[in-house]
Order: sequence, then structure tokens, then C-alpha cells
Amino acid sequence: MEEAAGVMSSIVARALFFPSLAYNVVMEKVSGRQWYNYVDNNVILGALPLRHKIQELVDQKKINAIVSLNEDYEVKYLTNQPEEWDQLGVENIRFSVVDMFEAPPQSMLIEGVDFINKNVDKGGVVYVHCKAGRSRSATLVCCYLMKRNSWTPEQAISHLKSVRPHILLSSNKLEALQMFYTNEILCDQKS
Repeated sequence: MEEAAGVMSSIVARALFFPSLAYNVVMEKVSGRQWYNYVDNNVILGALPLRHKIQELVDQKKINAIVSLNEDYEVKYLTNQPEEWDQLGVENIRFSVVDMFEAPPQSMLIEGVDFINKNVDKGGVVYVHCKAGRSRSATLVCCYLMKRNSWTPEQAISHLKSVRPHILLSSNKLEALQMFYTNEILCDQKS
């Protein structure tokens, strides 16, 4: 039953990918919504880095690392592939998470936060994205903020909403944040 629900979620996410991507492009043009926003001096949360935005991100924003929380079909043609990022000197990592329905599992959140922190500690600028930069990637960035600043989930969400008001964290993403906080932040504080 659970496997069938996962397959159905993936089918629905695929069917809605291009219409929802087009919606995000339109919203950037007609509203105050930005394609990406700085979370702090070293982390940018954003939407899919479309090919026409990549040079801007590398040359002007000085990104040297990127975290993608997209499935293969989402990044196959619209953005750089790992070898293309490598050619630009941008370290990259990708986690496959189904849009809209899945929260990144704890193992991905831990690995993603470690990757971000490793690059930030070297003075790098990390671009974290999913399709819209609202949900999957926002979940990871909240975990980064909790780990970096010893914040609660509520503090991380509040900060993220202050810089990117259109983030959208469903109940399964909020549960993932709470679990990360309990296992990674509170446990660190106790030891």
C-alpha cells in the first residue's frame, strides 16, 4: 500500500512539474517573489538554477557549491549536470526527493548539512535548491540553520520566512525538522 502511494506521488509530481515550474517563472515576474534569496552570508536558497542563471550565480554570487534536492527528470535538461558544475569549479551533491509529497530523509538532511557546513567553513557560497526553493530545499536549509546557530525549528523557520516569505513546509517536512532537531541538535547539546 505504501509503495503504491509512493509511485502515485511520483507520477503526480512528474505530471505537475512543468506547469508548476512555469507558475514559478510567472510569479517571479509578476510578484515580489525572487528566484533565490540569501539565508546568511554563505547560503542561498533558491529555485532550480536554470541554465540562463548559472553564470550569474557563479560570477556574481560566487557560488562554489550546490545542493540539489531534485529527481533526475527535474534536472536533466534545465540545469547543469554534475560534470558541468565540476567544470565551473562548483562542488555539487544531489539528493533525489519526490516533489510536493516527500520530506528528505534524516540521512540526507545530515549529509546535506555536513556538505553545506564543510563549504561554508572554507568560506564558500552554497546554493541550495529544489524546483521552487520552497519546500524540499527549505527543509534542508532549516536544518542547516538549526545546526549552525543551535536554533529550534521555530527559530529556523521564522528566519527563513523573513528572507524567503513564500517557503511552504508541509506537516511531513515539519516532522523531519523536529526529528533533526531532537537527534542532531539536542543530542549535541547534551554531550
